[in-house]
Amino acid sequence: MRVLHLIAFLAVLVTAVCAWTKEDHEIFDLVSALEKAEGKGTTFYSWLDVSSTASTPEISKAYRKKSLQLHPDKNKGVKHAHERFARLGVIAAILRDPAKRERYDFFYKNGVPVWRGTGYYYSRFRPGLGTVLVFLVVITSGLQYLVQKMNYNRDLKRIEWIVGQARQAAWGAKLNPVEGQRKVKVNLGGSARLDEDGNVMPGRMVDMVVEGNGVYILERDGSLLPVDSSTAVAPSIKRTWFLSLVTELVGKVTRRDGTMIEKASSADGEESDDGSGTGSDAPGSGAVTPKEGSGLKNGRAAATTMAGGRRRKAVSKKKARQQPQQEQEQ
Repeated sequence: MRVLHLIAFLAVLVTAVCAWTKEDHEIFDLVSALEKAEGKGTTFYSWLDVSSTASTPEISKAYRKKSLQLHPDKNKGVKHAHERFARLGVIAAILRDPAKRERYDFFYKNGVPVWRGTGYYYSRFRPGLGTVLVFLVVITSGLQYLVQKMNYNRDLKRIEWIVGQARQAAWGAKLNPVEGQRKVKVNLGGSARLDEDGNVMPGRMVDMVVEGNGVYILERDGSLLPVDSSTAVAPSIKRTWFLSLVTELVGKVTRRDGTMIEKASSADGEESDDGSGTGSDAPGSGAVTPKEGSGLKNGRAAATTMAGGRRRKAVSKKKARQQPQQEQEQ
């Protein structure tokens, strides 16, 4: 019954929100602007200094009097003088129009609604694409976290039920603890069925061990798997889709950078020097000569080696032959 009442209330609320017109939204804006400028609780009538039952001539007279006070020519240098004067004209026009005044009187007596519909707020604030995306990420992540929490509570109840079944099978209906280890079979659910002989077969039976307050599932290899609250997966913000995606991307980038660094380090270790910082041209040293390098332009690339991203030029053969001659002359 409460659910029906809630649905009916929401239906009435949606109907009321959908019934708000463009003129209603104009009144909402004026009420908010007037209270912000003149103080909270200020109404159209109180600002014009007339009663809510004032006639149209009385409102016109009050408007002329107020307009003389707020005219921008008499309020030079006053901040927001033009906005106040323009707002006064709009408010007076609403109160002098019978249909618009009747609509304002409705909100004047019942109060301006706090929630004015998504269309109203969207038309006023017009959020950008980034704001919409952030809103969707927050909403979807929050819903996913809520689902995780619901599943966690369900798993806790399921674990509590399994533990109770195992203890009842091991200790009896009165649940008097028994010392030592007891091996029992527990039905974890599933409907009973008939075998080929027509005998009733229970649901899914699992071998379990009860020892003290601990309850364990007996694996086929003889190991014991504890059954307690730690078995359930607790909800976590980090496991929501957006944070999981960010964590995965960061992990991939980190592993990729680590692999590149490792390859560069191995290249440094495998490079061989002849002690002078130049590449060795001796036979069997593995150095690539200009004639051996495939795709090398003019043989120049063979005189260059890469070591950890540092490019080092080897000494040319001509310069190498000149060094002994200079030493002999000296």
